[in-house]
Amino acid sequence: MPETGETPEHPEHPEHAEHDSRTSQESAATRSHEASDRPDPSAPTPAARPARVAAAWPAVPLLAALALWVYAVRHTDVSALDDYGLVSALHPTFWAGLAVLTAGFWFTVRDPRRRAGWAAAYVLGLLVIERATQAVLYPTPLYAWAWKHDAVIDHLLTSGGLQSADRLGDMAVYDQWPGFFAAQAALVRLLGVDNAAMYMAWWPLVSSVLLLLPLLLIYRTFTEDRRLLWTAVWLFCVGNWVGQDYFSPQSVAFALHLGVLAVVLRRYGRPGGRGDRQRQAVWTVLLSVLVIAIVVTHQLTPGMLVVTLLALALTRRHRDWVPLVTTVVIFLAWCLTAALPFLSAAMPDMIRSVGDIGANVETGYGSTPTGTGAVATSWAARLLSGSVLLLALAGVLRRRTLRQRALPLLLVAAAPLPMFVASSYGSEMIFRVLMFMLPGAAFFAAAALLPGASAPTADARETERGAPSAPTPTPTPAQRRRSPLPSLPPLRYAAWLSPLVLLAGTLAFVPSYSGKDRVNYFPPGEVALVRQLFDQAPDDSLVVAANRNYPLAYEQYWRVDHYWFLEDTRTHVDDIVRDPAAVLARDMAGVEAPARAYFLLTQGQVANSEMNGQLNSAQLRRVRESVADSPRFERVAQNSAGVLYVLKPAS
Repeated sequence: MPETGETPEHPEHPEHAEHDSRTSQESAATRSHEASDRPDPSAPTPAARPARVAAAWPAVPLLAALALWVYAVRHTDVSALDDYGLVSALHPTFWAGLAVLTAGFWFTVRDPRRRAGWAAAYVLGLLVIERATQAVLYPTPLYAWAWKHDAVIDHLLTSGGLQSADRLGDMAVYDQWPGFFAAQAALVRLLGVDNAAMYMAWWPLVSSVLLLLPLLLIYRTFTEDRRLLWTAVWLFCVGNWVGQDYFSPQSVAFALHLGVLAVVLRRYGRPGGRGDRQRQAVWTVLLSVLVIAIVVTHQLTPGMLVVTLLALALTRRHRDWVPLVTTVVIFLAWCLTAALPFLSAAMPDMIRSVGDIGANVETGYGSTPTGTGAVATSWAARLLSGSVLLLALAGVLRRRTLRQRALPLLLVAAAPLPMFVASSYGSEMIFRVLMFMLPGAAFFAAAALLPGASAPTADARETERGAPSAPTPTPTPAQRRRSPLPSLPPLRYAAWLSPLVLLAGTLAFVPSYSGKDRVNYFPPGEVALVRQLFDQAPDDSLVVAANRNYPLAYEQYWRVDHYWFLEDTRTHVDDIVRDPAAVLARDMAGVEAPARAYFLLTQGQVANSEMNGQLNSAQLRRVRESVADSPRFERVAQNSAGVLYVLKPAS
């Protein structure tokens, strides 16, 4: 027996301990089983799982479209492009990917239960397919003017500063609007690359993405209906085939232009007290910075901005003259100082072009496009722009309430039209006017495709009446869960006609944008041939070519001269065709040693001449053969993309 106060441990009964152990294990198992039977509050319920799957279904067509695109670019051969450019070279799965993407976007954006992030993902997918395809397919950057801008950046890096016309001639105009080139020169140094050609093939995608934020801000000023908002953005992307997105000052200036419009439409023209005036002063500072960036970057965009701000200032809703006066003062200050040398020389031609609408709306081809492919792609671009404008007109006429409350966007679309009277802008005015009209036109075109889209925001309606808008209370999560889902708009013709129109426009973008890739693409052999020329050319040498459509055409322009004989008078071109070697040798004979005179003919020049109706391939072949047979010329280099000759010194 234990002593009093001691606790018995039952050592003499080990079966008691075994029994207690079994009892505790059974109790733990029972508790575990009961706990497993109770539902976990953090785990999704069986009813929630199908809802999550349904919410994620837009990812299926989006990923399928991107997969089709990846397959297409891996099975597309661009080594032998014809007059249809990239259109005929693309693998059929590319078109299937665009169709799947468009269908997925349409059914996603029309469903009010879908988050706006899905529509944004589809638009980004569209930009990748539209603007990144060429960067992936082609081993070298497209477009001779992009290579020209790379040469300007190289000049800034080489010279270390701006130079005047007495040293650079006509190329000094770029030093008088140096904003884009100075920024790119800084970027080249920052990235540590050799030149801008290392990344400029991806610039169309980058510059197009930059347009999305200001465009969304502009559209959200007039509507909260995400169907209308994102359909307008989609139409803007597929209608923007003009090509301002390439590596150019225009690409940046256009994004800044939309940024200024977003600030003006959202932050000006509203009555307010002292606090509002202080905030508006901050917005005026931001506006001034954007305008300065535009003015020092591009020649035409400030003029487009002035006429647009003038149209907005004439309305009761945006009758605030601060943005217009600020823009005009900055623009005039630059024109009368840094840009004065160029304007003084160009002013007579600019004055003569005022009112000459017929010349100002020429399309910019050297002549009528020749070849079935060139004509077909040209008409595809015209029909695409015409369709967007007709849809916009239908939206304006059919949606009276939308027309009244989104009047500023209508003015944004119409304001560039007077520029047809002002100038030809190097025979590109029609393209620029279409581009600056597109933000407003795409909004009303989307309204025509969405007859059930809602009216503009309450904020826009109050602004129109001149009263400050009341803040909209944010619903709590519980209220959002209890609120019924909005119903789909009435189907009517939109059930089948609208998605077909959207798909047709999306597909038409490809020939409109890439139909001239035979002209714009320069294979690596052509780049290597031209680079070999400039690596050996002494200072003050002369390069003679048919036209300027070849890579590095302006390479080292500060020390090497150029002459493109197809830009000469027609009589002189005819003389060259009749006796190529003799006439070219006479034209090149004025170069004094140690400088040398080179004759360069590449496949890019031939494609440009043929598709623009200048000289055909047989005539250019005759020029090449005549130079090859002449004892006055010596062949320096040759490959599959072209040939390079040098004029021998006279005996």
